[in-house]
Amino acid sequence: MGLADASGPRDTQALLSATQAMELRRRDYHMERPLLNQEHLEELGRWGSAPRTRQWQTWLQCSHARARALLLQHLPVLVWLPRYPVRDWLLGDLLSGMSVAIMQLPQGLAYALLAGLPPVFGLYSSFYPVFVYFLFGTSRHISVATPGPLPVLTAPGHPTGGAGPDPLRLPGHLPFRASCPRLYHSCSCAGLRLTAQVCVWPPSEQPLWATVPHLLLEVCRKLPQSKVGTVVTAAVAGVVLVVVKLLNDKLQRQLPMPIPGELLMLIGATGISYGIGLRDGSEVDVVGNISAGLVPPVAPNTQLFSKLVGSAFTIAVVGFAIAISLGKIFALRHGYRVDSNQELVALGLSNLIGGIFQCFPVSCSMSRSLVQESTRGNSQVAGAISSLFILLIIVKLGELFRDLPKAVLAAIIIVNLKGMLRQLSDVCSLWKANRADLLIWLVTFAATILLNMDLGLMVAVVFSLLLVVVRTQMPHYSILGQVPDTDIYRDVAEYSEAKEVPGVKVFRSSATVYFANADFYSDALKQRCGVDVDFLISRKKKLLKKREQLKLKQLQKEEKLQKQAASSKGASVSINVNSSLEDMSNNVEDCKVMQAGPGDKMEDATANGQEDSKAPDGSTLKALGLPQPDFHSLILDLGALSFVDTVCLKSLKNIFHDFRQIEVEVYMAACHSPVVSQLEAGHFFDASITKKHLFASVHDAVTFALQHPRPVPDSPVSVTRL
Repeated sequence: MGLADASGPRDTQALLSATQAMELRRRDYHMERPLLNQEHLEELGRWGSAPRTRQWQTWLQCSHARARALLLQHLPVLVWLPRYPVRDWLLGDLLSGMSVAIMQLPQGLAYALLAGLPPVFGLYSSFYPVFVYFLFGTSRHISVATPGPLPVLTAPGHPTGGAGPDPLRLPGHLPFRASCPRLYHSCSCAGLRLTAQVCVWPPSEQPLWATVPHLLLEVCRKLPQSKVGTVVTAAVAGVVLVVVKLLNDKLQRQLPMPIPGELLMLIGATGISYGIGLRDGSEVDVVGNISAGLVPPVAPNTQLFSKLVGSAFTIAVVGFAIAISLGKIFALRHGYRVDSNQELVALGLSNLIGGIFQCFPVSCSMSRSLVQESTRGNSQVAGAISSLFILLIIVKLGELFRDLPKAVLAAIIIVNLKGMLRQLSDVCSLWKANRADLLIWLVTFAATILLNMDLGLMVAVVFSLLLVVVRTQMPHYSILGQVPDTDIYRDVAEYSEAKEVPGVKVFRSSATVYFANADFYSDALKQRCGVDVDFLISRKKKLLKKREQLKLKQLQKEEKLQKQAASSKGASVSINVNSSLEDMSNNVEDCKVMQAGPGDKMEDATANGQEDSKAPDGSTLKALGLPQPDFHSLILDLGALSFVDTVCLKSLKNIFHDFRQIEVEVYMAACHSPVVSQLEAGHFFDASITKKHLFASVHDAVTFALQHPRPVPDSPVSVTRL
């Protein structure tokens, strides 16, 4: 029997149609609560201002626990290194560190030449900053080295490319945050400049801050002076590197690590150059002598600070933007967190200590970071291993590369730009995804081509800020309608089933209202409501003024007639003897009334006129013959407001005043608590605009407006059912 009872509901359910099954699975919620305005909500929720924590008091606290927390915060290696899983990660980090060091050796030499310095300074910049970042950095996968844009920005004001290490002793990155637009073009500019420097120009004619059009013109103008041997060497090296990279891409899954094309090219080119004697009187320039060993630290030259502050600012923005962007990409991909503040500290210390040891500015290299990730690098240990490998080259093996042709280094830079040049395809994706970002990309690209890197970056940042202001001035304004049988309100232009509530207009803006867009908000509100508010108010004032003038003229005319009647009666006074005493007294009183002064009559007329103007029947739009709005209540959905300023407060008060002039009551809804606090601080609420005009939700305001089509003071709390 029980089995039959159990199978009955299953059989019934199987016989139901798909629509009926969906109706059974649907779970509606029913809630009954009082209609809440802001005043009742504060009473119900016992609202009070949140306690303010004074951060500076925390900073001044001193204890053993706080000292330990600060040490672990600013020296992250003490946190992750004791927990380092040696068995799982060490082999991958060792392989990754060696791969990155193999790439870092030729690229460091090449970027040193791009900065106009001896190649050994590129090796220094590949050791000191990398090891410092191992101690202070929080990203596990980025490879700290010199990316393409930074050598172009190094040693400004030295047209010969820099005579020595002095211009490079920068005091680290400036301590600030910046959002940098796209800088893909900068690496292309760096590669073009190095190619032109090596293949065309003598070292004494290197325009360090030349723009890209100037570089192209100079390259075309001096092509007849180019050295054939150098061009052929660079072309052959470039072709070989491209072939090796194509093999790496094709055999990526089969190879345990990428083929070290740069290192093989370095060794092969150095051997060939040594064998045929390119160093002795050949037209192909070689790297030259590379001194073995480390240089002693030197304090920065303080006299250069004022000259380098502008360049340091630009380098800080570019370097930090590149590093934090790549760091966050890898962190999201591998599920850990990168501390932006600590990254800025790590990069600053890397450049500060590196500057003391005559390194040029460093940041994050995209190509080497991708290699570190693809070769199973798991932590900052890979960076430490690569720096130790570079240290070995500096101390013992650096002098072996003195016969290396510079054209090979130029080819390495050009080939490594392949990944950056592929980013030009982002134009198509940005056109589909976000055209505002595409506009920023194009402006940045054009500015950095036509101007220098620092000026182009400045133009891009200013344009980005201006675009933010412009976008807040053009938000999406909408009239909301109620989705049937719900308390949800959506744009009637987007939702066909959302219908406006009769007699109620609900208006919403997608952006906060502040001084830059307050006028646009008011204009859009009046336009979307379908009522010419300013015209109605002006017509109403004119009609009321005209009515007052007509009343005053009529009263003055009546007074004039009464004066004439009183004077005529005074000239021919005849007393009837048979009149009774009562009639005589009545005549005397009438004469007194007629002889009353005109000033008293005028005061009475003005008082009567003011009473008439205040009377609702006499000053309404209907009584004046003006068209009435088809709604009696306006609700402002202020859920998008994140703050309010004085201009916003004045604009909201003007909206209340204007719509009340045309007999429409205004309500507000969905304000956040910080916005309510700012409204109170700005003395927005008064006798005419109270917290009873502010509701917890749009549906509460709509329900109240339907129950009270005209403003009624101190209305009882109603109940709304959802």
